Amino acid sequence: MSQSLGIAIESLVAVLLLLTIGYCMLLNTRLKRLKADEHSLKATIAELITATEIAERAIGGLKHTVREVNENLGNQLTSAAQMSQQLKKQVAEGDNVFRRLSKIAIAARPTSQAEPVAPKISPAKAVAAAAQAFSERRRADGLAA
Repeated sequence: MSQSLGIAIESLVAVLLLLTIGYCMLLNTRLKRLKADEHSLKATIAELITATEIAERAIGGLKHTVREVNENLGNQLTSAAQMSQQLKKQVAEGDNVFRRLSKIAIAARPTSQAEPVAPKISPAKAVAAAAQAFSERRRADGLAA
């Protein structure tokens, strides 16, 4: 009986050893898969870090470009505002000159019917003729008489 008990215990230990070996083989395959996943994960993380660095450099470049564009746009807007003011002044001055020329042209037209009637000319030609007459009557210092 002691011999059969010894064989039974040794058989049980052998079966447990076989189960342990099988379980260790299963764990070994799982660990290999885990190591393979770890290497691919490390590669993915390295690629992600590289992509992040490239994106940060691109964002820095874009910020610099936006600053430059903003400064240029501000300068151009200031210049456009100044140009607009100059144009307003010039248009007002041109309007003034046109009014004075119109008054000269009206004053240069004959007022009575007793005078000989000149052939009909267009208003533009009349204004041009009045301006010519006005420029011929200039004073020596350049002011109109």
